[in-house]
Amino acid sequence: MKTIGLIGGMSWESSATYYNLINQKIKKQLGGHHSAQCILYSVDFDEIAYLQHKGDWGRLAKIMVSAAQNLERGGADFIILCTNTMHKLADDIISCINIPFLHIAGATASALKEKGIRKAALLGTLYTMEEDFLRGKISKEYGIDIIIPDANQRKKIHDIIYEELVHGIIKQESRKIYLDTMNILAEAGAEGIILGCTEIGMLITPETTDILLFDTTQIHADAAVTFAL
Repeated sequence: MKTIGLIGGMSWESSATYYNLINQKIKKQLGGHHSAQCILYSVDFDEIAYLQHKGDWGRLAKIMVSAAQNLERGGADFIILCTNTMHKLADDIISCINIPFLHIAGATASALKEKGIRKAALLGTLYTMEEDFLRGKISKEYGIDIIIPDANQRKKIHDIIYEELVHGIIKQESRKIYLDTMNILAEAGAEGIILGCTEIGMLITPETTDILLFDTTQIHADAAVTFAL
């Protein structure tokens, strides 16, 4: 079994979900008393969120690269970044480490293609929805059309993530906002919804909607186990 290096803390709630999912999958695959060989480097999300909103991606890149290098020195065989938004800096990380980096977009695109999805909608932070580091990679490299909510809906989706979900707060009215947005996207032709923020799965699950969901946290965790084994 390879040792998984996890860059987490963005938020710690979603990193705990990663840890739980990875260990559940390892136990299911191997049985007995097996659990994952992993190392978690957890950052202080207050600093990360501040620098994100300030637009200081240079400083953020240094923090992510340092975390990855620490994991490599600590014995990790490969790296997963336990957040969608910070994949904006994936290339910075990859260029500064000598071990594989398991990209969340590649894992998600593989799951979409496996289900025959040709057009999907993406929910996440404003950075994830509006920039190309996730949706552009999926579209250009895997030929899947990615659509996003309108500007007003994007703002609501983003604010719920930062003001509620990263604090572990779940509100029914926020769930309704997400579900209403998802229905609009489905009517616009989306064959599935990508939950492109590691906290969204706390709010939206297959039990809350009939729309086909692609939770990047679950997908990424599964891919990490497959790679580790």
